[in-house]
Amino acid sequence: MKIRFNLAEKTAPERFLGTRIRATALREDLELLLSKHAGIILDFGGVEATQSFIDELIGVLVVERGPEIVDQLVFRSCSDDVKAIINFVLSDRIEQYRQRAPAH
Repeated sequence: MKIRFNLAEKTAPERFLGTRIRATALREDLELLLSKHAGIILDFGGVEATQSFIDELIGVLVVERGPEIVDQLVFRSCSDDVKAIINFVLSDRIEQYRQRAPAH
């Protein structure tokens, strides 16, 4: 069963999430949940986020844990801008991970 991680609830009253510092604390919460649950629904309903925020929230997870971490995440209620940023960050960080990973 996937557990819901609602960014609007966790960051209220903020609606614009823009800093890496803000994302770091949320990523720590997210990592704890990932250690206990098979999957997480990241609900972006009611919030907008910058590339820096999303990179710190999920890009760091990809670099640290590998691209397969994305299989445990479901993105919900994302604006078109947030979708585009997520896609860019994931593509960039997955490529970065693969370039540094030793070849088998």
